[in-house]
Amino acid sequence: MPGPMAGGPLRLVERAVPDPAPGQVRVRVRTCGVCRTDLHLAEGDLAPRRHLVVPGHEVVGTVDAAGDGCTRFAEGDRIGVPWLASTCGTCRFCAAGDENLCVSPTFTGWDLDGGYAEHVVVDERFAYALPEVFSDEEAAPLLCAGIIGYRALRRSRVKPGGRLGIYGFGGSAHLTAQVALAEGCRVHVLTRSPEARRLALALGASSVGDAADAPPEPLDAAILFAPVGTLVPPALAALDRGGTLAVAGIHLSDIPPLDYQEHLFLERQLCSVTANTRRDGEEFLRLAAEVPVHATTTPYAFDDAPRALEDLAADRLTGAAVLVVAGGS
Repeated sequence: MPGPMAGGPLRLVERAVPDPAPGQVRVRVRTCGVCRTDLHLAEGDLAPRRHLVVPGHEVVGTVDAAGDGCTRFAEGDRIGVPWLASTCGTCRFCAAGDENLCVSPTFTGWDLDGGYAEHVVVDERFAYALPEVFSDEEAAPLLCAGIIGYRALRRSRVKPGGRLGIYGFGGSAHLTAQVALAEGCRVHVLTRSPEARRLALALGASSVGDAADAPPEPLDAAILFAPVGTLVPPALAALDRGGTLAVAGIHLSDIPPLDYQEHLFLERQLCSVTANTRRDGEEFLRLAAEVPVHATTTPYAFDDAPRALEDLAADRLTGAAVLVVAGGS
């Protein structure tokens, strides 16, 4: 049976080049990563927050115009436009440094037009300077897949040298695994994709298996990247005493009933990951350049955005898909 992508939810249209408002810079898009959240939006798992919104929130490009009051970036600077587009700055969560939990945030490619376009505007306070070690194509998936994976890693509470399970091994997981490996963790990857298992071993994973398999040793922590709720019970059961399972995605299918003794007793924990803070982004990009993290990417021409999403939906991708919009390096 054809999936939602068969209905052609993306349309190529002509729009005026946006003008930056005060505090915004305009970015000439060079590359844009294709994230699973874009797929959830296209397939209807996430309702768009604005009619005919342009998707894409892993945007790499150069500043070509600035609104009044901009001071962070100059024309010609290469910057990254991420998922988190703005926060209120005044709610109790923002005041406590937890801006990922802001009560009135906006998100690129959901509330605001994103990077499946030749130009995008961004509040300069929420953009990132990008390490020179990464090409445009390599940098794109770092801006959501990398940052969210990094937050999930920290939420999992795995310690350096710990035993980490990773369920699903796509764009975010393969970046997160490299950070965990650099911190001395033993990483066990559980995924249904043979190509992803081969990539995991090449990156240094201690073991690989099918998504529902049990890892070869109890886990101190696990991260669920696959948006598959049925994997929550086996992932929890694989945890050692006191272990934590962090769910990294914005969307998850229904979780089957849990058995308290098998899945949660002995202080096992289940937690979600909600967006990220700018601090997460700065920390991850700095760490990614130090490791250095290597993004496995598959480039697509700008006009091939629908095919990139179709390939992601069908699990035909290993690593991350990236749209090359304008001469991405």
